[in-house]
Amino acid sequence: MKVSYNWLKELIDFPYAPAELARVLTDTGLEVEHFEEWCSVQGGLNGVVIGKVLTCERHPNADRLHLTTVDTGEATPRHIVCGAPNVAVGQTVVVAIPGATLYPLKGDPFVIKSSKIRGEVSEGMICAEDEIGLGESHAGIIVLQDGPVPGTPASSFFKVEHDWVLEIGLTPNRADAASHLGVARDIRALIGGAPLRLPDLSAFAEGRESNSVSVSVTWPEAVMRYSSLELTGIRVGPSPDWLQNRLKSVGLRPINNVVDVTNWVMFEYGQPLHAFDAAKIRQGKVIVGKAPAGSVFTALDQRRIELDGFELMIQDAEGSLCIAGVFGGLESGVSDTTERIFLESACFHPVHVRKSARRHGLHTDSSFRFERGTDPRMTITALQRAALLLIQVAGARVHGPLLDHYPTPIPDRKLNLRMDYLERICGVAIPKERILGILNDLGMEVAMPDDSSFDVSVPPFKVDVTRTADLAEEVLRIFGYNNIPLPTRLMITPGSRRQPDPEVVIDKLAAALTANGFREILTNSLTKPVSNASADAENGLSPVHVLNPLSGDLSILRTGAALARRFSAG
Repeated sequence: MKVSYNWLKELIDFPYAPAELARVLTDTGLEVEHFEEWCSVQGGLNGVVIGKVLTCERHPNADRLHLTTVDTGEATPRHIVCGAPNVAVGQTVVVAIPGATLYPLKGDPFVIKSSKIRGEVSEGMICAEDEIGLGESHAGIIVLQDGPVPGTPASSFFKVEHDWVLEIGLTPNRADAASHLGVARDIRALIGGAPLRLPDLSAFAEGRESNSVSVSVTWPEAVMRYSSLELTGIRVGPSPDWLQNRLKSVGLRPINNVVDVTNWVMFEYGQPLHAFDAAKIRQGKVIVGKAPAGSVFTALDQRRIELDGFELMIQDAEGSLCIAGVFGGLESGVSDTTERIFLESACFHPVHVRKSARRHGLHTDSSFRFERGTDPRMTITALQRAALLLIQVAGARVHGPLLDHYPTPIPDRKLNLRMDYLERICGVAIPKERILGILNDLGMEVAMPDDSSFDVSVPPFKVDVTRTADLAEEVLRIFGYNNIPLPTRLMITPGSRRQPDPEVVIDKLAAALTANGFREILTNSLTKPVSNASADAENGLSPVHVLNPLSGDLSILRTGAALARRFSAG
């Protein structure tokens, strides 16, 4: 999972530089596997400046080349050979000076060097759009109208955004950190009490018209909460640069303003959203449940998927619209002609999403989060945030009231943490105020019934905190494992065994065999059904099928008959 340093800075103030942030996050359990600088234009236009053409003459040795002198803000103008047909005296242009590395849209990066072209010295290059990654045009050089003074860095003029991107190897238990908000929450606990700057949603207002789409949930065990909102007046088009750049920094390709907003909210809050073209929802009905076995669903990537009847689906009155929490459908997706959308924000049961995703080999950013567990209390907040963004970037208008199916609200888990237990687990006495601050900053409500314990209310987004030991882990990972002193003495009680330990014997035997040139192999216990079929038929064996196989080639346990056949063949 990728997170943006600048995005985190918008949510919370913290004192860490990118490298230091990577270190402290890793210490808390959010392992940063890689971090790198990111620029909205590859290379950041380093070594590229604004210049002004002072003279322009035909090259004496080439009909299609020009000899120019260009003011680049230095003491002496630069002599540059230019092959563009539109170069002329007085133009404000973009110049790459020697030493600059350019990243064209097509082809490999190259370094600008001073050289001779057809016998004339050239001390740089006057650039076209595609040569520096600003656009696709190669018809001629970039000519700026009312441009800045010569020598101005091109990165400043074109407002190139610089960021640092941290790639976190998110473990399955840390569903709460699958967003910038979740990572910011850990940073708040680390530095102690810094406020989170969450988006202001006070301007959101429900519409006054009746909704044109109704919602019914026919599989309540798989749907913990289902919220939705209708918006009209949508003008689908490209997103503004600030939105596109933020998505690009975390590895997403901008699609259009509607889809980009749903992705923005997912990476900001950790709540996946899905936008349907409301005009394509037949008979104005959305049904959340199972589709008939054998029915065919066409995904957004035009893949045709045959359903087995156990997938959680979003359907209308005539067919399937979406595999819930996994993949959208082609027939109901947002297009350039969409004017009205039905916006879904739900909390699906992780097991059902995981089974659907693995059964059909569909793994998306949405399923990544749903499989780990999303926050049922975030659905409405995410809808309001998305609605305000769509009003800003797509001219949307909220059509009707929010719909919210939440029959059984999920309560906080109530746990008690005693200080003597925490000290015994951690091996160190952590100050009471620090424990209280850590738990509060991680989003838990804490009360102290006495001086030696804490009553903690754990919100649903902390899916991995289910018992007292988990609370101790939360405190310890923020306090810092490196802050636990090593003991000066290690106390152990020696014991004796009358019978040799089989594991010790096996280890010694393995060491002796490998020392004499043997090699040990461990074969996979999982295999594909085809490889076992003939042997199983001969021996009347029925293989054991894995409920959630990683792939079709690893879907059953290998039987004894197959092993016997392999050894006899070998």
